[in-house]
Amino acid sequence: MSSNRNITPAHFELSQSGRTVTFRASGDWTLKNVGEIDPVLTRELDALDYDNVQYDLANVGELDTAGAFMFARAVRKGPGDRHKWKVLKGDKGQRTLMQAAADAVWGEPPIETRQWYDSLTRIGTATERFFIELIETVAFVGKFFVVLFKMLLRPSTIRWKSVVALIEEIGLNAAPIVMTLSFFIGAVIAYLGANLLSTFGASVFMVDLVGVSVLRELAPIITAILIAGRSDSAFTAQIGAMKMRQEIDAMTVIGLDTFEVLVVPRALACLVSVPILTFLGMLSGIFAGMLIAWLGGLGISPILFFARLNEVVDVKHFWVGLVKTPFFAIIVALIGCRQGLAVTGSVESLGSRTTTSVVQAIFAVIAVDAVFAILFYQMGI
Repeated sequence: MSSNRNITPAHFELSQSGRTVTFRASGDWTLKNVGEIDPVLTRELDALDYDNVQYDLANVGELDTAGAFMFARAVRKGPGDRHKWKVLKGDKGQRTLMQAAADAVWGEPPIETRQWYDSLTRIGTATERFFIELIETVAFVGKFFVVLFKMLLRPSTIRWKSVVALIEEIGLNAAPIVMTLSFFIGAVIAYLGANLLSTFGASVFMVDLVGVSVLRELAPIITAILIAGRSDSAFTAQIGAMKMRQEIDAMTVIGLDTFEVLVVPRALACLVSVPILTFLGMLSGIFAGMLIAWLGGLGISPILFFARLNEVVDVKHFWVGLVKTPFFAIIVALIGCRQGLAVTGSVESLGSRTTTSVVQAIFAVIAVDAVFAILFYQMGI
């Protein structure tokens, strides 16, 4: 907008038909020139008796908040009440300013109680969003596997340096926290089992409880949830920041496939890192159970603990826990990358997508773990 533009004087015309007043305005309604017209407008509005106001702003040039407040003078009726109004002619910016000014003049926006309607609207919107998200996720997964198989047929196209760097970030850097948390979870299970079983004089069965629970369920699920919270959010934030800085568009312009450059290396790094982290979590959890059995007053020495563990805990529990980890790894990687690529240009979108990716990853990991539990139970494993 040029600062040298001539200011057109503000004019208005009020016409009444029944209980409805039509407010036609023209010229520039800005802070510089509305002061002159204020007394005239106030006097003419006070002389009218009406219930509805219609605005014709088609001939209005410039409009700022001061001018919008002048229009809103016609809306004011009395304490706790106001005239009904609508803009017959005017652009989107004028309607927005008019809405803000009318709400401010009245004191607060009108309260519309549509409890059932709004509840059904939210349910419908959430259902629509769920199916859209589901369809887009399925399409993303399908495209990922197509690109992955093509790259596996040509291993030279895989960016091994990126994969190794991501393995360090996802696996090596996460090992301490995974082992620490697994240690404390194993200790808690050992204490609970010891207290419960000691009432039956069967404290030695605590070894069975710790071994089966840590190997079969706790270590895999704890590792997957930690990776979902730690690495999944990092994937979304990293790729989302690249999307906001238009780096993704630049990669596409120079002929790089975003799946080959961003998604596949992260998925391969997760496939390598998650099983290793799960194995370390298993060792840490069992070691915690051994310490509790030895130093917790149960009288179970490390030799007896491992002898009992080797005798009663079948190796199948180890493989049952480990076989789920590649699925968890793929889930975490794909959800994080997909949400990152779905980020738009705003910081709000980045934060929302990061939160969504973590929630979706944790939910999907737990749901898949439940499916595996049912499947292994039906198979008798």
